[in-house]
Amino acid sequence: MRVLMIAPPGAGKGTQGALIAAHFDVPHIATGVLLRDHVARRTELGRIVQEHLDQGGLVPDETVLELVRVALLAAKAAGGGYVLDGVPRNMAQARSLYAFGVEYGMTADVALHLQAQDHELVRRLLARAALEHRSDDTREVVERRLALYHEVTAPIVSWYAQRGILVSVDAMRPVEQVGREILAALEVMRPLVDHVPAEARRPVDLTGLGAAFGQAAGTPQP
Repeated sequence: MRVLMIAPPGAGKGTQGALIAAHFDVPHIATGVLLRDHVARRTELGRIVQEHLDQGGLVPDETVLELVRVALLAAKAAGGGYVLDGVPRNMAQARSLYAFGVEYGMTADVALHLQAQDHELVRRLLARAALEHRSDDTREVVERRLALYHEVTAPIVSWYAQRGILVSVDAMRPVEQVGREILAALEVMRPLVDHVPAEARRPVDLTGLGAAFGQAAGTPQP
């Protein structure tokens, strides 16, 4: 199973990504973790990353994609499955990632979209900032991050929907419930991904399942 995660800050992407990776016994490729690891080990890539961070800039797409390329090749050698967390963040990354996947037979089977309302994401992020003493994560900063996410991610979500691999999940509920729903959906899809041609696939929207089964819609995640 090859899964990439699309989610706003605070939606639980890292938690659910780790759960999926453990369930399917595939690598959890979290770009933030990989970047910090390269910086800590003072590799050539790590030095490039640190230079951009020191200058207050973003790590360039080509640097992030090279990091992901190496990790995906390692995942291919280990069996071919992966959970990719942190990329793509924009359409340029999405298209480059797809081109690489086609070349090496590593295109994603599922683009998992965790949906949550901004007011709940703000609540979670501010609570996390207070817990971890992140004084720079103010409401204004958090709201700006979410606005940027919506601006650059909407085209990505639409693109994966057009490709028929988008699976949307309501991430407003307790983390265990969201995790069970994701794993159940992926287990159903697993035997199909190698037999249903890409042009015949359709996006899957699971965001209404809670209401369908009488569960309270929009129940906040602790």
